[in-house]
Amino acid sequence: MYTHRPLGQSSPRPAPGVYSPSTVDVPVAGLMGCLLLIFSALHNIVLAQSTSPDIAMDPDSVLARELRNAVEAMEDGYIPRTDHFLDNGQPKYVNRLILEHSPYLLQHAHNPVNWYPWGDEAFETATRQNKPVFLSIGYATCHWCHVMERESFEDEAIAALMNASFIAIKVDREQLPDVDSWYMKAVMMMTGNGGWPMSSFLDTEGRTFFGGTYFQPDQFMHVLERISTLWRNDQSVLLDQATLLADAMKQANELSSSPREVGEALIHEAASTALSQYDDFQGGFSRAPKFPRESLLHFLLDQAERTGDTDTLEAVNFSLQRMAAGGIHDQIGGGFHRYAVDDDWLVPHFEKMLYNQGSLARNYSQAYRLTGDKEHLRTARRILDYVLRDMRSEDGLFYSATDADSDGGEGRFFTWLPEELVGVLGQNEAELAQRLWGVTESGHLEGRSILHQPVAIDELAVSLGMDVARLSAERDRLADKLFAHRQTRIPPLRDEKIITAWNSLMITALAESSETMGDARYKDAAIQAADTLWKSARPDANTLWRTRFNGKLTIEGRQSDYAYFAEALLMLYDITGSPVWLERSEELTAAMLEHFWDRDSGGFFMTRADSSSTALVIRQKDLFDASMSTGNAVAMRVLSRLFKRTGDTRYSDFSESLIAFFADSLHRQSHGHYYLLTGVSDYLLGETGTRQFGAQGVVKASTVRVDDGSLAVLLDIAPGWHINSNEPYQDYLIPTTLRAIDGTFASITYPAAIDRQLGFQRAQLSLYQGSVVLRAITASPDVRQLQIQLQACSDEVCLPPESLTLTVPR
Repeated sequence: MYTHRPLGQSSPRPAPGVYSPSTVDVPVAGLMGCLLLIFSALHNIVLAQSTSPDIAMDPDSVLARELRNAVEAMEDGYIPRTDHFLDNGQPKYVNRLILEHSPYLLQHAHNPVNWYPWGDEAFETATRQNKPVFLSIGYATCHWCHVMERESFEDEAIAALMNASFIAIKVDREQLPDVDSWYMKAVMMMTGNGGWPMSSFLDTEGRTFFGGTYFQPDQFMHVLERISTLWRNDQSVLLDQATLLADAMKQANELSSSPREVGEALIHEAASTALSQYDDFQGGFSRAPKFPRESLLHFLLDQAERTGDTDTLEAVNFSLQRMAAGGIHDQIGGGFHRYAVDDDWLVPHFEKMLYNQGSLARNYSQAYRLTGDKEHLRTARRILDYVLRDMRSEDGLFYSATDADSDGGEGRFFTWLPEELVGVLGQNEAELAQRLWGVTESGHLEGRSILHQPVAIDELAVSLGMDVARLSAERDRLADKLFAHRQTRIPPLRDEKIITAWNSLMITALAESSETMGDARYKDAAIQAADTLWKSARPDANTLWRTRFNGKLTIEGRQSDYAYFAEALLMLYDITGSPVWLERSEELTAAMLEHFWDRDSGGFFMTRADSSSTALVIRQKDLFDASMSTGNAVAMRVLSRLFKRTGDTRYSDFSESLIAFFADSLHRQSHGHYYLLTGVSDYLLGETGTRQFGAQGVVKASTVRVDDGSLAVLLDIAPGWHINSNEPYQDYLIPTTLRAIDGTFASITYPAAIDRQLGFQRAQLSLYQGSVVLRAITASPDVRQLQIQLQACSDEVCLPPESLTLTVPR
């Protein structure tokens, strides 16, 4: 249950204007200059002052009684989140949001603002009363959303003006990503930047004519007053702006259909473009505010594995090291905050999002597999353990996020004073902790220190005259003691909403990491979550739901929910071999293709044609990676992998159509398509990793290290199929062979073959069937990849010969 709290405490704030980046579609960038000029003129008009009317609400209305009944029906322990109470202790205000199933909307259920949820009722009321719409979009763990709530939405004078002159709508962006995406495009076009809280002013048809993000209360009051006056006296100015902007947004909703070749050269060029953004001083691929950019990291790791390019691997490796050492990484409890406001990764906004944990666990696990860096392994484990400990529901699913604020301030839960360390650890251990985590008297945030690692663990060990392993063990021991004490503090609020796409990403991370780390705990957690999600989010075979809160399914699934879940199920199939996961992935993919594929232009829409949120929002496509990879990008990976595992040409047909849809954009703006490019690489060049599928899914090949240091290549061949042995009796048959790509094997041991006579072949054949193991000893430690050549046949047909490339595990 999401716990509510009063708003009356102030919280420290970093400089305004630090928001999550959003991608602006380049085709409309030229139009943006014109829009910005028009917006600037309108902005000056809007910021002029006028008078504020007042309003009185009828406490005896049918709606008021219904809402009060909803408050009384809330669970025991429910604490209204407001500063306004009656003498009897009941909240003074309650609005329609009390009827919703979103932690974010419930946070605003007791504002004096007469909030509506997104839906027809709000816009019908706006039309009937001839009022503009104020649309506020945010999420439950957003620091600046809390600030604007406290300063403006809890202010009775501002609320009175909003109620008198506007229809106010509140949207949880995590529930309705399509609504958020659409109105973010408008704000980006008008202002050149965007973030949350998003504040938009709409006409009665849902078209934006003015917008921004966080407004200070006096500025917000001026905006409300001036727009109210313009709406009454010069409405055409606002409607003309709405028309111009709506036309531009429609144009931006489609990509150019110019045919362009997509191949290996384009993929290498995209990697070079990404590396040109690399910060070789602090790591990462942007200036402050610094986001991890997990899709970019995943793409570059994939490229490093394919090409063996050491510069690419070093750029990602250093970036991951700097992030893990920074304050963006919770040094005590594990997991990552959403982003850092500085170039050094030191000062984060302290919310923790489930999708960051899933994506970064994959990044660190993959980096460990490629580099053998045990610090990457430790970081990945701490992410996963944090999620399993603090973000897991009773039925094995995962909550959405934890708040940036706690105990009346941002980051109070996570920061420390030197004397607090002494109180918990004692003087000697506290001195070591200060060296480990950079705790100082001056601190980093209002005198309190954000724990980080200013010196790498191996360098600090040298300066202290300690063995690295011993210092690392001491670090873990001290972290455990500080964590136990930290648990006595008031924790950040937790958003206990279950989101299908985010849970699916976490399932993928757990399953993938379990194989890399050899830890069955993570595999078991992934299986439990996938099974629970399959049963709970699918009331029928043709429908997947996006969100669940307090046991109730609340929002229908978006395309990204289908794609991410299908990807997670495929990962479980890969690591378990159980066909049920493949069958479920195919079932979800079939539904995704039926409900979301654009049969005219290609690509996937975000919503179904019959979605309730598309009445006022154009049915749009998720085109560019942002905080998460797009649903289209994940679908590309799903379709490619299903083709490799089943041989079903429907999947290759849709893969090629999806590549064709994005081809021009991949050439013009590859920076928005990194996860898509990873899927394109899989399809065109083959998958990377220690496991591959060949022969239309008939053969599964995987590599493992044996205890004696030798390499084992496991081949699982489907029943009814075989491959030739390494020494077939007939010269014209393709032998199964193993070779090192970038080195040599000292020896290769092939398994014993079986002799068989098949219906179409009278002569005896030397074959491998079922499960067989090839063993190799490397002649040099730098062997990075191996290649196995094979040809699969049944009693009736032989498939074309093929080669599978696998990464050699460290």
